[in-house]
Amino acid sequence: MPGKVPPEELLEHVFGRTGTATDDPSVIQGPADGEDAAAIAWPEGDRTLVVSSDPISLAASQVGRLGVHVACNDVAVSGADPRWLTTVILLPDPESPLEAITEDIDAAAREVGASIVGGHSEYVDQLDRPLVSLTAMGATDSFVPTGGAEPGDRVVLTKAAGIEGTAILAADFGDELDVDPDVRERAADFLEEISVVPDGRVLRKYATAMHDPTEGGVAAGLLELARAADVRLAVDRDAVPIRPETETLCGAAEVDPLRIFGSGALLATVPEDAVGDALVDLEDAGLEAAEIGTVEEATESDDGFALELGSETITEPVQDDLYPLWEAADED
Repeated sequence: MPGKVPPEELLEHVFGRTGTATDDPSVIQGPADGEDAAAIAWPEGDRTLVVSSDPISLAASQVGRLGVHVACNDVAVSGADPRWLTTVILLPDPESPLEAITEDIDAAAREVGASIVGGHSEYVDQLDRPLVSLTAMGATDSFVPTGGAEPGDRVVLTKAAGIEGTAILAADFGDELDVDPDVRERAADFLEEISVVPDGRVLRKYATAMHDPTEGGVAAGLLELARAADVRLAVDRDAVPIRPETETLCGAAEVDPLRIFGSGALLATVPEDAVGDALVDLEDAGLEAAEIGTVEEATESDDGFALELGSETITEPVQDDLYPLWEAADED
């Protein structure tokens, strides 16, 4: 089954094998369940270096653009502006679209104001599609973790659920779905909204925690945030913004808008007395946002954390609804 490595395997095989990180006082935040980025104390002063890496292989188009924004988003939701990027590009063969990929990477890096400072490219004939992996870095004087949510905080979502997934549905499956071409065209343009760097700049002065929902969508992102903070999130499913194009494409594909790739939205927990100001500042910045739930103490039956999504209580990892569609397409 494609997708993220389950949390229990990460706990067993990854998080305890971090070299000297546990003994290094400069490591403020190392690898941990649900955290978006590492945080390293700046050699001088009180700044923190935020670092995050992410691969992209499943998107059929604009893989370079997506790669930049997915990596930079994790830095942005940790309270920093992305400044530097390294990129690894693995291609199936010399006929692969290296020019298009690097043009997309360059354009996206310019959009967020980041410099590409290194990387590596090679051909790997075991691959059947390009794989791009980027590492983004930035500095902040106020690191925001995924696991900082406190009981009483309010949960805020910027933009809407399923932005990236909607664009993927239009690009990869649009020809197979009974959907008006105009809807597909508008949905494909959602890729222009993948960055949450502007969202993070607004919310970082208010947020106790921020998170970038990616694979598994908003549902997975909420659960990861709850798990990182050992809290229960009580979320009103009807309060989660879903765009009409997302509703239409997800209905045609029979997938859940809250369980498809969610890049383009930002999840944050904000103290109750600050949520009003945060929403006003987002509106002033031209960003849609909504308060969708509350942070609560985890109960004994939650096993340490839980997501209450409408009438559904979720404690197990959320699988992305797009993977079965790709698998079915590969079989055909």
